[in-house]
Amino acid sequence: MKAMNSREKNTKERILEEALKLFARSGYMGTSMNDIAASLGVTKAALYKHYTSKQEILDSIVEKMNQMDMERVKEYDMPEGNMEEVRKGYQAAALDKIKEFTKVQFLHWTQEEFPCCFRKMLTLEQYRDPELAKLYQKYLSGGPLLYIEEVFRGFTDNEGEAKQLALDFYGPIFLLYSIYDGVEGKEAIATQVEQHVERFSKMLLTKEKEVDEA
Repeated sequence: MKAMNSREKNTKERILEEALKLFARSGYMGTSMNDIAASLGVTKAALYKHYTSKQEILDSIVEKMNQMDMERVKEYDMPEGNMEEVRKGYQAAALDKIKEFTKVQFLHWTQEEFPCCFRKMLTLEQYRDPELAKLYQKYLSGGPLLYIEEVFRGFTDNEGEAKQLALDFYGPIFLLYSIYDGVEGKEAIATQVEQHVERFSKMLLTKEKEVDEA
């Protein structure tokens, strides 16, 4: 029975991975259950034994992305909880840890196949499907920006300044996601992210020192 469960899990995982590759290439809207079955080399009936619809496949992909996020947060010992708890946690976290996690996040979205395909799918579909547009905002644009803004509220009492710090920090990273996909020298882009984070960290430390001395 345990072997059967393991085989079933492996099959479902394979379906998710193959479906997401197709979604990243042709878009979620442009991919059918027939396309997924054909790519897997199975019948449509066999595919339906594991997932009853394309929506269920998408829901499972999102669930896996959330699980990966939680595992990464725990691995790097980053703060969890509501925004107030996150802000306090970041104040207590070492700046080096924040820098390392930011670099890991960029590599996660660009070099790991599953999240990379997820990012490309959302980028393709954000203008065609309202629900996928919400996911794009949550994972790649508005969501991360709001999260970072809350983090920087721990460094300043000025709300407008926190917003600007978040834009200054995340704006170049967001831009580099798009540049990364279209260039051959991808390692150079990853290096640019590291350099940006290093420069920003030094600027933040200088700012804190000036505030303390004032």
